[in-house]
Amino acid sequence: MNPLITSILISSLSTGTIITMSSYHWLFAWFGLEMNTLAIIPLISKHHHPRATEAATKYFLTQAAAAATILFASTLNAWTSGQWSILHPTTLPVALMMLIALTMKLGLAPMHSWYPEVLQGITLPTALLMSTWQKFAPLTLLLMMFNDLPQNTLLTLGLLSAYIGGWAGLNQTQTRKIMAIF
Repeated sequence: MNPLITSILISSLSTGTIITMSSYHWLFAWFGLEMNTLAIIPLISKHHHPRATEAATKYFLTQAAAAATILFASTLNAWTSGQWSILHPTTLPVALMMLIALTMKLGLAPMHSWYPEVLQGITLPTALLMSTWQKFAPLTLLLMMFNDLPQNTLLTLGLLSAYIGGWAGLNQTQTRKIMAIF
């Protein structure tokens, strides 16, 4: 891939993360998340290999489903409260839809089944980028939205993710999938 195109994709990836992390409006947060998704897909399929194409397709489909859920939940939140603020979800269904969508974007258990499959089909530098940088924006939204939640909920999510990852890692023979599960 041309170095200029790679630098444009990396800069748009960082711009999308900064937009999402600095927004208090759901539309801007969604835009930043989608900018991240659209910037990482060419990096995933950079090596013209069927595995890379399959990984990019799986990544796109899961991220599109999560983004549609975020858009629907934020619209429902704006409809019930009259505002697009991230900080306070108004109803329990909105909060649950947002939690499910953000855990899907993060690849946390129980919405993590796509993540090992995608990591298996990409190169190691791209896997490192997906395992670190791609997590900043959804994690920030999760912490901003649920800052008044009891710590037990986030602790339960973390423990559930570690437990399912450890349990699923026992049967794996491929190192990339083991690393993705944990």
